[in-house]
Amino acid sequence: MGKKLYIETVGCQMNMLDSELAVAALRKEGYELVDSPKKADTILFNTCSVRAHAEEKIYSALGRLKHTKSYHPDKIIGVMGCMAQNHQETVFKRAPYVDLVLGPGQLHQLPELLQDIQTNGGRRIEVSLDRRAASRKTVEASFESYDPLRDPQMRPTPYQAFVRIMIGCDKFCTYCIVPKVRGPEQSRSPEEIELEVKQLAAEGCREITLLGQTVNSYKVRSNGQTVRLSDLLVRLHEIPGIDRIKFVTNYPNDMRADLVEAVRDLPKCSPYFHVPAQSGCNEVLKGMRRGYTVEMYRDMLAMIRDRIPEAAITSDFIVGFCGETDASFEKTMQLVREARFKNSFIFKYSPRPGTKGADQLPDDIPDAVKKERNNALLAVQNQISEEDNQPFIGTQAEILVEGPSKTSQKRGESGHSLQLTGRTTCDRIVVFDGNPRQIGQILPVRIYDANAFTLFGSVITDHVGPQLFQLGRVPSPSS
Repeated sequence: MGKKLYIETVGCQMNMLDSELAVAALRKEGYELVDSPKKADTILFNTCSVRAHAEEKIYSALGRLKHTKSYHPDKIIGVMGCMAQNHQETVFKRAPYVDLVLGPGQLHQLPELLQDIQTNGGRRIEVSLDRRAASRKTVEASFESYDPLRDPQMRPTPYQAFVRIMIGCDKFCTYCIVPKVRGPEQSRSPEEIELEVKQLAAEGCREITLLGQTVNSYKVRSNGQTVRLSDLLVRLHEIPGIDRIKFVTNYPNDMRADLVEAVRDLPKCSPYFHVPAQSGCNEVLKGMRRGYTVEMYRDMLAMIRDRIPEAAITSDFIVGFCGETDASFEKTMQLVREARFKNSFIFKYSPRPGTKGADQLPDDIPDAVKKERNNALLAVQNQISEEDNQPFIGTQAEILVEGPSKTSQKRGESGHSLQLTGRTTCDRIVVFDGNPRQIGQILPVRIYDANAFTLFGSVITDHVGPQLFQLGRVPSPSS
């Protein structure tokens, strides 16, 4: 009888990709994926450490397994990912029935470690070196783990895939734990990435999203030349079967003109840029150690919009950071009003142990004020998103159909007619009435309504439409 695996993933796209690779490796060892911890012989949590809430969610889930482990001592419980790297032995102290703690750099050891636990019992912990524990080269080696195995069933859809082009981060923002848990910045070779994308295309993938903590910092020496992200896009653009290319997350200082021009000139590249600002106040940015000013960020926005007027730009913001005054927050509100981001992800600041912010800066903004600022900024952004979606009504867009919409899934719809969802080339969500045969196709859709979060459309069925909306871009604003 095969071994049964349950895996729960919390966090970013990097974690989702790590889970895909872990499942692919374990399937080779005879594991079968199941949908409940109760059915599993091995239970894995792939974790995030960016916010305290994500960590406490995992500890709560582990707590619910305490009695399960006592009744079924042969079950293996493992904690993987960023929280494992960050907390290490603390995981065993808080949940002594956990069998395995595995950092993201040790992902390739997972099958061997599980087999060792099954055979010999006992706990195992495998994590990367602290960044100050050895030379950079030695620390890099302890984090480096690229597994070419892929598992289509673990992807967002069979037609979309994440591709990691780099790991780690060297920016050391004072609020951020990522440099500690993901290690030094390292870029993969373009040849390796190209082979992986060709494999994905052969498996039926149509859209790839290139991943990096600061993806536009990608730089590697290959065959005596420096290859940047713009050069990599040119190479990947030529791979048959791949119709769309996206990349996240970008760092403002590394948004070079050659990258923006590559997106402009390569039809498969989505005109979509996620570039976190985090604050609209220079004093706060300095405290965050972001390395740029608001004026520099505005210049970057102007450069993108000068070259790609139809580009969709999204951002991240942290409210209630140490020392943020009412005047500081108003500057952030003003930046959002001026920039008119497609959408923004807004978070309340919480200190992360092990960061400079937690060690050196007072968390001096009351929770009630953080919540008030979060809601105020979100309201401004939602108003902008709704206003900027209105001009799409009456236009045509090209969407990659991803599958049933959330509404359709809640209703339990099935059969020949159901509500589907897809995205435009600039990452706007579109829902429409369709049928399962359309999933995975790129279709022309006419938009008839919009709100802050969603465009509503209907498929264009005339014989001209599909010819007008081949794989490239559609004119603004219909992208």
